[in-house]
Amino acid sequence: MHPLITPEALADALSARSATVVLDVRWRLGGPPGRQDYEVSHVPGAVYLDLDTELSAPPGAGGRHPLPEPERLQEVLRAAGVREGAQVVAYDAADGSVAARVWWLLRWAGFGEVAVLDGGFAAWEAAGLPVTAEVPAPLTGDAAGDVVVRPGQMPVLDADEAAALAQDGVLLDARAAARYRGETEPVDPKAGHIPGALNAPTTGHVGADGRWLGPEALAARFAGLGVSGDVAIGAYCGSGVTASSVVLALEVAGITSAGGPAALYAGSWSNWCALDREVATGG
Repeated sequence: MHPLITPEALADALSARSATVVLDVRWRLGGPPGRQDYEVSHVPGAVYLDLDTELSAPPGAGGRHPLPEPERLQEVLRAAGVREGAQVVAYDAADGSVAARVWWLLRWAGFGEVAVLDGGFAAWEAAGLPVTAEVPAPLTGDAAGDVVVRPGQMPVLDADEAAALAQDGVLLDARAAARYRGETEPVDPKAGHIPGALNAPTTGHVGADGRWLGPEALAARFAGLGVSGDVAIGAYCGSGVTASSVVLALEVAGITSAGGPAALYAGSWSNWCALDREVATGG
């Protein structure tokens, strides 16, 4: 399954009553909760999943959004109706970076048929497609999904591996340039970046219309950063969420990390700070 799907293609799939599960994962750093937007209006049949409590483990030394325990993730996905052989489409309200975390998480869990709605909920509305405030009931018993979570199917970095990759390969920092340079840090206790990392803000993956850039444009962007498929590549951000969009963008661009997907430093900057690792500043 291609990692991106257009609103029109999703509407066609839903109209055909295909085995498609839609996940609304709207979320804002600092709130208010995305569930409030979901309860007002969402794609018909979409199930809301909360990034903080359902798609991540509790915050701590591992970072602000550690990977969830496999058993918990399986429980959440089954309650949302995710079944083996189905396709899953995730959307958010912004640049697709939160939905990309779901795309990455399901791939990590061994579920391949997952995509991000190109342009998110805004693109769905702009296309004049139907919305609803009706909230589907959680699925239980035989009505629930049967997906089996098989963790470890996407490469993950810890702090030591991220540090080494920044020196020996390419480590991309998905945060805004000002945070990367250490000029500001609104969330974590230290400002700056992992020494040797390159800045690749997630906002550069999408155009002015909020849609993802095409393969050629993304490939050109990464080439401008010195990224090629003959080196090991990894990505991080503040807490391992928006960096997932870097992994997705690399896949759309057709760029692999020494033959496979780029690795995600799941703990990201929040874990790096918790470990009191060395910090670099400037461009």
